[in-house]
Amino acid sequence: MNEKLKNLLVRTLSGAVLAVVVLGAIAWSQWSFGALLALLLIVGMREFYTLTEARGAAPQRIVGLVAGLVLLALNFTVVCDDIQILGSANRTFAFGMAFLLLLLPVMFICELFRRRENPAVNIATTLLGVVYVALPFSLMCYFPIIASEEWSPGVMMFYIFIIWANDVFAYLVGMSLGRHRLCERLSPKKSWEGFFGGVIGAMAMGLVAAWALKGNYAAWAGLAFVASITGVLGDLVESMFKRAAGVKDSGRLIPGHGGVLDRFDAELLSAPFVFVYMLYVM
Repeated sequence: MNEKLKNLLVRTLSGAVLAVVVLGAIAWSQWSFGALLALLLIVGMREFYTLTEARGAAPQRIVGLVAGLVLLALNFTVVCDDIQILGSANRTFAFGMAFLLLLLPVMFICELFRRRENPAVNIATTLLGVVYVALPFSLMCYFPIIASEEWSPGVMMFYIFIIWANDVFAYLVGMSLGRHRLCERLSPKKSWEGFFGGVIGAMAMGLVAAWALKGNYAAWAGLAFVASITGVLGDLVESMFKRAAGVKDSGRLIPGHGGVLDRFDAELLSAPFVFVYMLYVM
């Protein structure tokens, strides 16, 4: 078996296992979904802090991880206690703001006793890990209930499907028709043709979601459009971090795919936009 075929087989098998684990956790129960988000958050934040350390930063790993998990637990608890998301949105926002306000002085105090160089950079990268990784995963807690009065894992699953559809169609169209580079500095293989192909594929999946979940077709098409555009930007943002660190992948957790940041880069940037869209449109 040649090397290319072997790599393709490994990538396919690991991708299939990842899909089963992710979709299974979402569909099984609210608690398994929360456990999945916690696991992705922990691994993703560790990968992000490793990337920043490659550029000389010294983030407060433990403080950042604890802050991220507390933020996730806070939002997950609100979802469990009050299924009416519109009624708890203000309270959640207030809790989140209070938490972040307390987080800053804690980071400053911890940095006093570390005696590391570039304290401002260390504090900034610690906080950035919370904002870039923990916040999006925390917002995903609301996706299964935000458009319904009861637990609806299908909404979260179709959000994942929309991201995957964007990736697949962008790849297929880009490989066959790609001529104009989208952002050659960060991702030489991405093309404008692939970008628009991905948007069309994502919106088609959005229409499938509306049909399957008996939702509003226009609303789901709009959600897919938002997720697609911001998802591509999320891919480029993660590429920017990796290029700055001088690495190809953020980690090695998923054979043939890299790390959590490599597989969920689109979701990390699109989740906040999709959350706001769901909150006010769906």
